Amino acid sequence: MPAVVGPQPLRVVIALIAPCSMSGVGPVIDTLRLANEIDGNALYAWQTVSPDGRDVMLGGGATLKAQAAFGADIECDWLIVLSEGLHPLGGQRAFLQSLTRVASSTPLVSGIHHGAWWLASAGLLDGYRVAVNWDMAQQFTEQFESCIVSQQIFEIDRDRATCCGGQATADFMLAMIARHHNRELVERIADALGVTALRSGDERQRIPYVTAPGERHPRLNDALQLMEANIEEPLASDEIAALVGISRRQLERLFKQYLGAMPAKYYLNLRLIKARTQLQRSSQSVVQISLACGFASAAHFSNAYRERFGVTPREERRNWIERNAR
Repeated sequence: MPAVVGPQPLRVVIALIAPCSMSGVGPVIDTLRLANEIDGNALYAWQTVSPDGRDVMLGGGATLKAQAAFGADIECDWLIVLSEGLHPLGGQRAFLQSLTRVASSTPLVSGIHHGAWWLASAGLLDGYRVAVNWDMAQQFTEQFESCIVSQQIFEIDRDRATCCGGQATADFMLAMIARHHNRELVERIADALGVTALRSGDERQRIPYVTAPGERHPRLNDALQLMEANIEEPLASDEIAALVGISRRQLERLFKQYLGAMPAKYYLNLRLIKARTQLQRSSQSVVQISLACGFASAAHFSNAYRERFGVTPREERRNWIERNAR
């Protein structure tokens, strides 16, 4: 009697780009391993690779074996690119070219933490919603203007998925497994990982501003939360400073030191990013969006938008519709 052949496992390639840590890589591999163990079938077959094929240093002297070098000949069903910082990469141009070729034939491409940066550098996230870790959000937004930057913990947009990293990695991996398998399996994996509550991608990142090891900076965090909560009716810098209990000069110093911008400029950019998302994801009129993002007139909105993104709001919407109609 011939053996019964079950469904083929989903082939997953995990591309690790230094720097990486055990806490960053662990949730990715553990969720896949537990899915197989709990289900009793080989649901996932994964392979860890590095740009040059060398083992990946994880900090504290630990290493993770790379089973191959990442190249254009890689074949998989799901590609995960993971990195936790931006360091110079030897052969970067060749790596990005390989990344583009592999992604063109891969049904699902994901980036975790700075992995999203590498995908964006290869042009693979243009026109997609991208969950960007708070520590690189400003720089990412300025460099990759064709991406729709999100402050959610993860985003799943068509054949692309991104995650801000950290503790959200487990939530992200569980959400991805839920797309392939049943909820009961996901809940059992969560139990095994000690995850008490499954978070959806709608949850926003918590921004941990730090002034020194172990010391939080609540004033800056409070100021940013005020900005986020007052998009439609923006507050003046003096009002924000008074509400968080510091002087305007102290507020400006904090923003300049940690975010590289004055409060007013950062606030304006925050509102323009919000407007860009609405232009690309909602059916609201340009006038409605301008008012919802705190602009007194459509003309002011149009001028500020063009100065920031190089196109007017109406051109942005038209370009977006044309790109997605192809």
